[in-house]
Amino acid sequence: MATLKTNTLTGTSTAGSIAVTGEGNSTTTNLQQGLCKVWVNYTGISTTAERDSFNVTSLTDIATGQTTVNIANDMANANYSGFYYSNAQTGTAFSNFSNHYAGGWGDLTTGSFKNNSHNNTNNVDAFMNITGLMGDLA
Repeated sequence: MATLKTNTLTGTSTAGSIAVTGEGNSTTTNLQQGLCKVWVNYTGISTTAERDSFNVTSLTDIATGQTTVNIANDMANANYSGFYYSNAQTGTAFSNFSNHYAGGWGDLTTGSFKNNSHNNTNNVDAFMNITGLMGDLA
């Protein structure tokens, strides 16, 4: 088995495009398209606070259950895709919420997106919020 060590990968025909052979050796995928470009893990209880993140400058607590994630290196356009998961802590148990959106209650922009944590009735602050984006960076 060989080990390849490098700090930079660059495509030979297009600098920003590297094809990776998938499982079964029958298809390829574009490496850059498959990477998560923005992600953050944060709490919304008491004070909205980031636990860890990538490509995020800050979080803005808008209102109960509503948070804006501000992106460090903007997305190329507002047609990206995202995911959002949250749950609340009640004592030592976790109860799942519904209606979680990346960009769920506001327009998606290239420099930020909004999360909304909802429990079928009301917006609620959640203990665990995990969100991320896939798409092209500017």
